Amino acid sequence: MGLATFKGGIHPYEGKELSENKPVQVLQPKGDLVFPLSQHIGAPAKPLVAAGDQVLVGQKLGEAAGYISACVISSVSGTVKSVEPRLTSGGTEVPSVIVENDEKYQAVDGFGIQRDPKTLSKEDIRSIIKEAGIVGLGGAGFPTHIKLSPKEDSKIDTIIVNGAECEPYLTADYRLMIEEPESLIGGLNIILQLFENAKGVIGIEDNKPEAIKRLTELVKNEPRITVFPLKTKYPQGGERAMIYGVTGRKINSSMLPSDVGCIVDNVDTVISIYNAVAKSIPLIRRILTVTGDAITNPQNYNVRMGTGYSELLEASGGFKTEPEKVISGGPMMGNALFDMNVPVTKTSSSLVCFEKDEVAEVPTSACIRCGRCVTVCPGRIVPQLLIKAAEQSDLERFLKLDGMECCECGCCSYICPARLPLTQSFKEMRKNAREKAQKGEA
Repeated sequence: MGLATFKGGIHPYEGKELSENKPVQVLQPKGDLVFPLSQHIGAPAKPLVAAGDQVLVGQKLGEAAGYISACVISSVSGTVKSVEPRLTSGGTEVPSVIVENDEKYQAVDGFGIQRDPKTLSKEDIRSIIKEAGIVGLGGAGFPTHIKLSPKEDSKIDTIIVNGAECEPYLTADYRLMIEEPESLIGGLNIILQLFENAKGVIGIEDNKPEAIKRLTELVKNEPRITVFPLKTKYPQGGERAMIYGVTGRKINSSMLPSDVGCIVDNVDTVISIYNAVAKSIPLIRRILTVTGDAITNPQNYNVRMGTGYSELLEASGGFKTEPEKVISGGPMMGNALFDMNVPVTKTSSSLVCFEKDEVAEVPTSACIRCGRCVTVCPGRIVPQLLIKAAEQSDLERFLKLDGMECCECGCCSYICPARLPLTQSFKEMRKNAREKAQKGEA
């Protein structure tokens, strides 16, 4: 019997060999640091500092504003130069705190103090996670303290650590599983303290045998934790695909994982929980990959939040050839960059640079009704019908065709011989639908 997985999906070129054997390097910032006050799903953080203020490592620059929001923490000590809009990797300007790094890295009182998680109550743990500014580091950026606060703790029976890292070229989570497996298991045990009826499952694609072997050995004396190998297939790391692969349970766009007794957290999110709860270190760093065939020295880095992407590029030896495409995030779901002067944020996972833009080189043509997009879609929808609704801006028809079940994974665009902009069109339609729903128009 084969390994567990989901229906649909694709097998793009992985590209992980460029950086998977490169241990994580600590990269200290050189210039000013930029801390956008919106690095998460929900309301932007409320600024707590102003120009001229002195700040310390671990100090809150922004306070969570509203139920769905997250704190923003300084990763350096220094002087606040301004609070002003700055460009982010998403292509929009966001109110941001600009800090001049004094390179002394003086921290707030209590920073880095060890504590025993077992002595803490559920309320203590959730409060620490909130104050640490932790959000989902797999890319979504949903505030973690909310995810870990379902209506009924007792109905949660499975905590899934998402170790798939199915996006091509990305290797940061893999390096964390190899280099910090004890912290990963420690973080999962902390989450399990919140849910007495739950078991912990670490889901890892089978293209990471060393991580599977290492973690399996470490959890052999952990009665509540198991390692679950999964078939290597994109997008196995998608939340719905991961839940189905591990448990066989299905969710749709109107449901939360907690509705089927599950909570899913990314590898780095779980390690960040351990750092915050056991070590008193809030979320001030990101582990990410700089890679691609245009990069001189692909590498995995531990960088302080607010560091510029241009510094990541410089540390990796710059471009060996001028790239045609630069992406923040993975090549399947990331955002194309047109300016390297953007900061590392909580949702930054990688900088991928390609010599050629293979998508732009192939012209689009009419749909040939081959049905390949239907075959690979993990959401079991019909992209060739949805694209007609999108082209006509027919939101009503888009919704009737279950367009909101699209997870924007890019499988349909990847497989389409006509090179139609399927995923981008669906992303815009889904955005319009959410905006109308918020205004009460849909």
